[in-house]
Amino acid sequence: MLRVLFAGGGTAGHINPALAIAGYVKDQQPDAEILYVGAKGGMEERLVPAAGFAFRSIVISGFQRKLTLKNIGRNVKTVARMFTSSKEAKKIIEEFRPDVCIGTGGYVSGPVIREAIKMNIPTMIHESNAFPGKTNKALSRHATYTLLAVEDAKKLMDQNANCVVTGNPVRQEVMLAERETSRAALGLDSRPVILSFGGSLGARSINEAVAELLVHSAKTKAFQHLHSYGQYGKWMPDLLKEKGVALEDNPQMHISEYIYNMPECLAAADLVICRAGAMTLSELQVQGKGAILIPSPNVAENHQYHNAMALSRRGAAIVIEEKDLTGQRLIQEVEKLFQKPDGVRKLGENARKMAITDTNARIYKLICELASR
Repeated sequence: MLRVLFAGGGTAGHINPALAIAGYVKDQQPDAEILYVGAKGGMEERLVPAAGFAFRSIVISGFQRKLTLKNIGRNVKTVARMFTSSKEAKKIIEEFRPDVCIGTGGYVSGPVIREAIKMNIPTMIHESNAFPGKTNKALSRHATYTLLAVEDAKKLMDQNANCVVTGNPVRQEVMLAERETSRAALGLDSRPVILSFGGSLGARSINEAVAELLVHSAKTKAFQHLHSYGQYGKWMPDLLKEKGVALEDNPQMHISEYIYNMPECLAAADLVICRAGAMTLSELQVQGKGAILIPSPNVAENHQYHNAMALSRRGAAIVIEEKDLTGQRLIQEVEKLFQKPDGVRKLGENARKMAITDTNARIYKLICELASR
């Protein structure tokens, strides 16, 4: 019976790939034993049990880079936790006796994968971004396999890393969603569809720029818009009203706090305006969607910028840095794309060329190989 231990957390970008791989393993081997190790108090403590997997936590924290008196105290605690978390991780590994340990990033994967390496258990780490996180970069030297979402990350890993490009695991609902079926279900007509969002919380800069785009678009009604303004963007409908755009008079605009049927909306879209999180970009590639990407500058190592540029270099996306984002700039980029006979289509085709659609199968094959050693 296959026994696989996963470690990762802190953000959905670390948790979701682990859950996708774990789900695929269970589909292939229903009797497989899965254990997920996460940080105590992290969002994985809620998400993993909800997905139906066994969960154990260890106490771990990261270093605060900004030097304040409060953060110095936090960093002292972090140093102490480096030792205690290693002991906790070793105990969990000894009790579970995994065939393979897989780390998907975040502070918690560090002590777990390091202990597994010391215990000669086969290990894999998965890096979802074009610019590797510090934990994965450090672990790549000794991990049995270092799995990469994109080739660009290889040159930034340890020179001794055993790298394999597998892509990012993508949800089946996204893989299977079809354009025409989705458009019909959403009640959309033949006009081009623009999908825009800034994450579940919302991004003020994106909301403000998209508002200007909507005002401009309301004059011609040339486009259909699907936009999610997020938890902190509830002011957006009022802003549009102030600018003379009544949503009840513009049925081609579907504006809401959150998009619950994202696979359907993504499949229906011609152009997507969004951040550059690794999992979002993988979904764009699988669906073959052209995009205007606005990387968040507020993430570790500015990795969203590197993710976005990996697409830009291959002609699969237009990148606007947040410091350069204005409503007028967004309007210009959108119009420029749609004025070219194949502007949006070419972006989408190049995005699809980057897609890896059998990521789960590739990773599962490596898991079985390591487990049989």
